Amino acid sequence: MSTTIETAVKLLATLPKPIQERAVKHLGEYIEDLKDEIVWDNQFSKSSSKLAELARNAKQKIAQK
Repeated sequence: MSTTIETAVKLLATLPKPIQERAVKHLGEYIEDLKDEIVWDNQFSKSSSKLAELARNAKQKIAQK
């Protein structure tokens, strides 16, 4: 049974060398985007209760005007 990485390597191996290089470049950029999303998701999950509290406070202040 092939791992995900082995499958990706096999797929890339079917392509001409210049296309392989382009695909790897795009894959690298995509992975960097995924890493950024993971960081964002982690930061957001840690702060979501604080954001909800700030939103409630803002609504209360607006209602008091």
